Amino acid sequence: MSDIIFHHFAVSPFSEKIRLIFGFKQLNWKSVTVPTIMPKPDVTALTGGYRRTPLLQIGADVYCDTSLIAEVLEKRVPSPSLYPAAISGLARNLAQWADSTLFWTVIPYAFQPAAIPSLFGNISAEEMQAFSADRTAMRGNAPRTSLGEAKGQLSEYLRRLENMLSGDTPFLLGAQASIADFSVYQALWLIRLAPAISTIFDTYPKLLKWMDLVAAFGHHQSETLSSTDALDIAKNAQGFDIEGRKFFDSHGIPLGEQVVIMPTDYALDPVAGELVIASDNELAVRRQDERAGTVVVHFPRVGFQMKRVK
Repeated sequence: MSDIIFHHFAVSPFSEKIRLIFGFKQLNWKSVTVPTIMPKPDVTALTGGYRRTPLLQIGADVYCDTSLIAEVLEKRVPSPSLYPAAISGLARNLAQWADSTLFWTVIPYAFQPAAIPSLFGNISAEEMQAFSADRTAMRGNAPRTSLGEAKGQLSEYLRRLENMLSGDTPFLLGAQASIADFSVYQALWLIRLAPAISTIFDTYPKLLKWMDLVAAFGHHQSETLSSTDALDIAKNAQGFDIEGRKFFDSHGIPLGEQVVIMPTDYALDPVAGELVIASDNELAVRRQDERAGTVVVHFPRVGFQMKRVK
């Protein structure tokens, strides 16, 4: 089987979600560290423009968004499952809430001035300004939440999560960990990295115990790989992960058409290519790049939009 190549950076919450899933499933992986801000020439060579972190690469297949990455890892190693049968639908819905509503509530709380040294180390004022400008550009016209609103809403969410853990089971939805645990954890993890603001957890002992339990899965085993080597692997790979999906037409666009795919919420960078997958939960395009060769870039249906190239 081809190696799992993970493109990420250290303080990326969504990257931490997948790193812990590697630990949960005991998967070996190769680690490519990407820049925290644009430009990201090696990333865009693989994706054609998609700039969010993280990415999963297997040969010449590039998987975007952690909801799809988790599905790919589940297919690779089905047990232990991220989607236990009895709670699969509930786990997916809770994960989607955590990856969107909870995450965007945490961000303004986590990026308080007091937390910055813990998150970024000795970052200069110029570097922090560049990071802030990059994230502002990513979000575009998306609504902003004030610190006061974020703290109030976050406190309510923490109370609800503490309540979910009030029984005898160790994880949010029962005795087994699920995708919901990793998705909720990834947002809260960012706060816990910064002692100056992590006191918000002090009145939620069950939540703290649960966070320790999820963190204990660890990241398993990884090897460092350069982004140049990752591009070479894509360029020299044989075959693509495009078989076995039933065609689901919701756009009136057949396979083989030239399309663009991009997120629906922020970082609206379109990726153009030939449509090769349109299944019930996945879209993918095949595209050419001088450095990466022929690659297939995969996206989940939920959270993304597709249009025919005019």
